[in-house]
Amino acid sequence: MRAGSLAGVFVAVALLVACGDVSWRTKDISGLMPDLAFELTGESGETITASRVEGHTTLLFFGYTSCPDICPVMMGKLAAVMQRLPTSVAEQVRILFVSVDPDRDSPKQLRQYTDAFGARFIGATGTQEQLGALSKRYRVTYSYGSKKGEAENYLVSHSSAVFVFDDQGQVRLMLRQDDSVEAIAADLKQLTQL
Repeated sequence: MRAGSLAGVFVAVALLVACGDVSWRTKDISGLMPDLAFELTGESGETITASRVEGHTTLLFFGYTSCPDICPVMMGKLAAVMQRLPTSVAEQVRILFVSVDPDRDSPKQLRQYTDAFGARFIGATGTQEQLGALSKRYRVTYSYGSKKGEAENYLVSHSSAVFVFDDQGQVRLMLRQDDSVEAIAADLKQLTQL
């Protein structure tokens, strides 16, 4: 084999290795969870499935609109991320906020809540059976405060993680509370360009 041909082979191999070696600033969880799938009630009272976000990078976050701390902080951070992204990238991203408090979070309540954060935020909820199946699928838990049923302002314990699915519905990243706006924006930009 000639030296020039050998050098070309090495360059091709190096490029293939580099393409598979993506460096993330948030937590890489590729292949650790099933593809995005759900059947829930959307903000207009209609049934929505994963086809609603098909072809988009989708961020899945479990919470509730009466949450006093985790939800408004994370949703605010995600809104800041969306503002930081170039328009061409932001158009490819959807944030699916799934309420685990269907007794208080009606479709109308969800729409008002998600609208406050931006047009690419989508609210959804479901029956306890639907929510239980979805939380099990993505290995998250939630539970109600001991005063549920006795008080209107009960708390719901829930995960603070946000799961990022690529435009094919495959899980890629997990965002945590301590991930910065800059890190999340950089990873979303990189993911949409893969």
